[in-house]
Amino acid sequence: MNGRAVGNTQGMAVVLLTGASGSIGHMLRHRLRDYELRLTDVEAGDGVEALDVTDGAAVARMCRGVDAIVHLGGIASEGPFEDVLAVNVRGTERVLQAAHETDVRRVVLASSNHAVGLYERGDGRLADDVPARPDSYYGWSKAAMEALGRLYHDRYGLHVVCLRIGTCTERPEHARDLATWLSPDDAGRLVGAALGADGFRIVWGVSANTRRWWSDEGGRAIGYEPRDDAERFKDEVDGPKDEDRLVGGDMVSRPLGV
Repeated sequence: MNGRAVGNTQGMAVVLLTGASGSIGHMLRHRLRDYELRLTDVEAGDGVEALDVTDGAAVARMCRGVDAIVHLGGIASEGPFEDVLAVNVRGTERVLQAAHETDVRRVVLASSNHAVGLYERGDGRLADDVPARPDSYYGWSKAAMEALGRLYHDRYGLHVVCLRIGTCTERPEHARDLATWLSPDDAGRLVGAALGADGFRIVWGVSANTRRWWSDEGGRAIGYEPRDDAERFKDEVDGPKDEDRLVGGDMVSRPLGV
């Protein structure tokens, strides 16, 4: 990890991980072995400290002595507008402001394919940084998070990487996942690469899938080398749906806020 480093007594960079009790947080805990992780979530337990990301003072206290932040905390699906605004958008602003105030120079933000969910899915060439076109309030909140990341990079020089995560699960379950799957191991590789990237970047969070719809240029630019391919599960998933022609899948047909 380049730039200012605090590190622990063994010289390992210290990374604050929000949303550590969520599904991706659990995956990353044992896959970022080169870092000392400070685990947080809205409720304490199992080595996780309690942290409400909408409480700016609490976030700032938790940021002291860390080198970087991986911000996964938030509402992970569609919900009422005021909820995703409060937690996903205001919570991200609190995290970025705390990083600025405590001189934490690197932040990785968990964005989503739903920030651009109303695009046609593409054939491997949809750019990492294609402009926002959200499919839901949830997707809008992720697009807003990306914009905040850009703001804090441009205003304060933070290195911010926004990961437009596809489908991060233990294994693919649906036909769409054969294109959008991000394996747990590749999630670790992706976040590890993002922690060392300079500037402001938006990168697709997807494995080396044979059927991937999206560009791999952004990932290659930060040194992300995915190894897994969802194709080995092709005989175990259900069939395609009409909504699969769009990046956001069936999210595009759900009522807003539900």
